[in-house]
Amino acid sequence: MKTILVVDDNEDMRNIIKRILDKEGYETLLAFDGDDCLAKLQTLDKKPDLILLDIMMPGRPVAEVLENIGEVKVAYFSAVTISERDKQCMLEKKNVVDYIPKPFEREELVLKIKQLVGD
Repeated sequence: MKTILVVDDNEDMRNIIKRILDKEGYETLLAFDGDDCLAKLQTLDKKPDLILLDIMMPGRPVAEVLENIGEVKVAYFSAVTISERDKQCMLEKKNVVDYIPKPFEREELVLKIKQLVGD
């Protein structure tokens, strides 16, 4: 079973994504911000197969969180509109494998996750 860690400060968004991914057979873990994400990573027996990381959250800057995640695939997701150039710059960062815009269609999210974790 593949494990996805969803990091978002919006509780409703976390829960929606968890329901979608659980229904698809993933083990879905939740974190409410970057510090919570890093703390959870320290307690897990095995690293998640993917981290969905919201870009805009209070607390520790996302760039700093990314630096401390280790060797785990990360897909940014955000409601912030970014240019194609900015998207490409983001994808050049260590571990970042994709950018998923919010809002998203359920089917699109599931397909993207399957592609990213190799299902």
